[in-house]
Amino acid sequence: MNAVFPASQPDGAALWQRLGRTLMDVILHLGAHRTATTTFQNYMRDQMDDLSAEDVAFWGPRRSRKTVFPGLFRSMVATKGRNFARRAEGRVRMMCQQAQARGIRQLLVSDENLLGSCAQNLRLGRLYPAAGERAARLAPAFGGRVRRIVLSIRSQDIWWASASAMVVARGHAVPSTAQCEAISRNSRSWRDVVTDLACAVPGAEIEVIPFEVHNGRPDQILQLALGADAPADDKLRWLNRSHDVQALRRMLNDQGSDPDLLPDATGRWQPFSAEQTARLRENYADDMHWLIAGADGLATLTQDTHRTRAETNLPAGAMIKGQGYDQGQLARSR
Repeated sequence: MNAVFPASQPDGAALWQRLGRTLMDVILHLGAHRTATTTFQNYMRDQMDDLSAEDVAFWGPRRSRKTVFPGLFRSMVATKGRNFARRAEGRVRMMCQQAQARGIRQLLVSDENLLGSCAQNLRLGRLYPAAGERAARLAPAFGGRVRRIVLSIRSQDIWWASASAMVVARGHAVPSTAQCEAISRNSRSWRDVVTDLACAVPGAEIEVIPFEVHNGRPDQILQLALGADAPADDKLRWLNRSHDVQALRRMLNDQGSDPDLLPDATGRWQPFSAEQTARLRENYADDMHWLIAGADGLATLTQDTHRTRAETNLPAGAMIKGQGYDQGQLARSR
């Protein structure tokens, strides 16, 4: 007897739909760091009453880091055979089942540390090197419920400068000249992060929104994440901003470090030279070109409030905008 097998098996939400069951959607807002994530999470806490009425739940860092994900990314097993990652996975599944039983239709999880940490990025000189591995642990923990991943990106020259300022303010060493040179020459970019996420969670939509577009508009991120209208934000908040050079010098002095490790200047601290900055900007321009061209069908780039699904070919608008438009986009990203 000849048997015919499907080319691929449905997984995640597709499998549950085939079985005729309704599955709560999980939306992961993974940051990245230094793209107004704290502002977004603060906005979300203000909207919880309205969102609850729409059967939408929110897990932010205050909950995710204390009660939901501890141990999920640990690979070692305790001396008595306790597997921390497996126990954490079971805990996440249980909490999801409880939320679904309460009638929650959409669960929005926002925690930039799910991608990794800025300190780790600086130590390794690469942009979220473990993003794929970490996402691959998240997907089974949510039991196939991850429907959408929202990722904010930012021009690498500003992102690395902001990340450096944050870790220095928290007591880490000032990046050396050699570290900055290695970072600027490393080829890993947002394209690699998106590709890693797509491979790790193949059933999820990936929405990419540039920080330069949504800066100061957390309601736009929520609208994108939920696929529905979101309450307007009228507080004009901007939380967890980078410290300027003078503030960082005072912090170094308070920490017992040499403040002269930083220039005696004003304004934003930029640890990269002009040549290094140019390399990082070029990387971002390449990322944007890839995203505008369709991101190989892996992700959707949102440049305004009107979403256009990315395909493997250039969208019609991008095909007629030409080189002048690309140069204008690059200039605005600076």
